[in-house]
Amino acid sequence: MQSGLYVSLSSQMALEKRLTTIADNMANVNTTGFRATEVKFDEMVAATRNKLNTKVAFVSQGNDYLNEGNGELQHTGNMLDFAIKGDAWFALDTPAGQVLTRDGRFTIKDTGELVSIRGYPVLDAGGAPIQLNTTGGEPAVGTDGIIYQGGRQIGSLGLFEADVSKGYLRYENSGIMTTEQPRAVVDRFNVGVEQGYLENSNVNAMREITQLIEVNRAFESVSSLMRDSEDSFKEAVQTLGGSR
Repeated sequence: MQSGLYVSLSSQMALEKRLTTIADNMANVNTTGFRATEVKFDEMVAATRNKLNTKVAFVSQGNDYLNEGNGELQHTGNMLDFAIKGDAWFALDTPAGQVLTRDGRFTIKDTGELVSIRGYPVLDAGGAPIQLNTTGGEPAVGTDGIIYQGGRQIGSLGLFEADVSKGYLRYENSGIMTTEQPRAVVDRFNVGVEQGYLENSNVNAMREITQLIEVNRAFESVSSLMRDSEDSFKEAVQTLGGSR
């Protein structure tokens, strides 16, 4: 009988984690370049110690993974706004190390350094900060990421890839830090850069709201089950105690 309480408790812990990710996703529904967090729940089966060798299924706490679907591109017309088409990332040099991001809102410092909206240097394919000519006019960037000023090639936007499924941590600027070392994308036939565009968050607000309702209902259902199980347990104790 106590197994039912443990199963219900594991379900509540899983639902609470899902609720947290939904809240985070909804908070970033309008965040440029943000990719939603999803949670995968596995069933953990344990054998109870009784003559029937009953199998009891518990819910794991869940593993986070990144929704790698692309968000919609929004035309801004700003020559320092960039979006990536395909599965790749920009790279930033931050105090915590190299950070990957899909947020292409860049600016040029007085020194000519290309930086993110948070002031972090944008890196080229070799991992070096990109330096522009402050008197060279607005840069023109091709779909291959090559940067031109005054008709001359002066650098390129680095595009990187990494296996996010092996682990990642969130960072500001819609960034992530991956367990696996990011690699520069060499063959760019399936990825490219769009100048004058930004990528919107890939959070589906309607889907998140629907899941929020489902999680709340499931939480209430599990809570009711726990109350019923506890009441049954109390009745059993009282019955056994009165039979002596």
